[in-house]
Amino acid sequence: MDKIIFGTIAEIAAGIRERKFSPVEVVTAHLDRISELQPKLNAFVHLDADRALKQAQAAETAVMHGGGGGPLHGVPLTIKSCIDAAGWPSPSGSLLRKDYVAQADAPLVARLRAAGGIILGNTNTPEYLMAYETDNSLSGKTSNPWNLQRSSGGSSGGEAAVIASGCSVGGVGSDGGGSVRVPAHFCGICGLKPTPGRIPATGHFPEGGGAFGWIGVVGPMARTTADVRALFEVMAGPDAGDPLAAPVPVRALGEKDVRGLRIGVLESEALGKATPETTAAVERAAKILTEQGFVVEKKRLSGLHRAIEVWWYFFGPVIADSIRKGAVGREQDMSPMLREYVALATAEGTLTYDGFLGACVERDGLRAEILRQMSEVTILLSPVSTGPAFRHGEGNWRTGEKENYRETMRHSQWLNLAGFPGVAVPMGISSEGLPIGVQVIGRPFEEEKILAVGEAIERGRGSWPLEGRQPPNN
Repeated sequence: MDKIIFGTIAEIAAGIRERKFSPVEVVTAHLDRISELQPKLNAFVHLDADRALKQAQAAETAVMHGGGGGPLHGVPLTIKSCIDAAGWPSPSGSLLRKDYVAQADAPLVARLRAAGGIILGNTNTPEYLMAYETDNSLSGKTSNPWNLQRSSGGSSGGEAAVIASGCSVGGVGSDGGGSVRVPAHFCGICGLKPTPGRIPATGHFPEGGGAFGWIGVVGPMARTTADVRALFEVMAGPDAGDPLAAPVPVRALGEKDVRGLRIGVLESEALGKATPETTAAVERAAKILTEQGFVVEKKRLSGLHRAIEVWWYFFGPVIADSIRKGAVGREQDMSPMLREYVALATAEGTLTYDGFLGACVERDGLRAEILRQMSEVTILLSPVSTGPAFRHGEGNWRTGEKENYRETMRHSQWLNLAGFPGVAVPMGISSEGLPIGVQVIGRPFEEEKILAVGEAIERGRGSWPLEGRQPPNN
């Protein structure tokens, strides 16, 4: 049973091919797990058990007749509830979208299905994805499998919780300022924020056109870096609906391709002070890589303070203004969190065409400046956030408070302005028994390199503990 619930994608797919267990057994085991843990975690928004079982039966028949060659054949997956799956509600945590039902699969969903994946349902988010805690007026809050009093993160917090707890083998989140990486870090799993355009964001809400396409991306989440890679390889590739889609083929890297990489432990006063345990996790990851022959050194980057400020201009005032205009006459349907975010972000001044255009130009200059600084040291190590998962209700956008997002999440936010890829990898456990991840950062379109470094960290780290797989009764 443990191999069915907590096996890797490769182990489960191989077990199905070799008839050690059937797709029906695998899906049924996951549905039983969901039935047990959903009352504790509240991570699912929509569960399509009947369809999943029918697909499992079809997958089993294919195996019996010598078929089922897809890399994800029979593997149970989930998606964030802001991504379209035909016939499913996709509310993005909002009463404003409670009646929306997707008419077609997003391209990434169609690709997962074509590879044999069985998508069980979709998962909870904060309203309109605008917080690092998954809580909303439509579906309520999602808890962290390691400690039910703690947040699972946001905005892909439902996705992180179901994967960490064994309700899903892997899935897809989205990331506009750490929204894949932070929940992965909080819940002790892996999550990739890719370069914009590497995986098509078509079918995601909010849409990613124009300047927003730099900020928000979709990305895979799973319990190991190898599983993240497997999902990435299936989903990657251009689509006409994504204006930033790039026809960059997935590259296979050998050991010789990564051994000579210079890796920098990121230093910058712009990022804030991480907890000692978080810093120790990064130092341990650096030591592991050094022992494996990588060249690891300290690396200071300039320009990050301004990059975070320009990121906030787009993520804060610009998006908040759009949300406010779209909710006219229905303000009472907005959650308290979203109302607070909109009020704070729109209070910073009036948006102007010249200001918006100037921010777009400055973004390009900052990206180029950071790229030049990474011409030789092409991989960076850093925290994901300043600390592990906070308690429910403690995180907010208000200035001056302990868990203010504009202070605690800066390690993740600058990547979204620059368009750089980053992967979160579990590294340690805090004194409170909470997971701590590290972030591996690369240059645009070099996801394969950061995934290879992530796998090297996992090899040196060893097996990941079982906490979080069975949520406590608290």
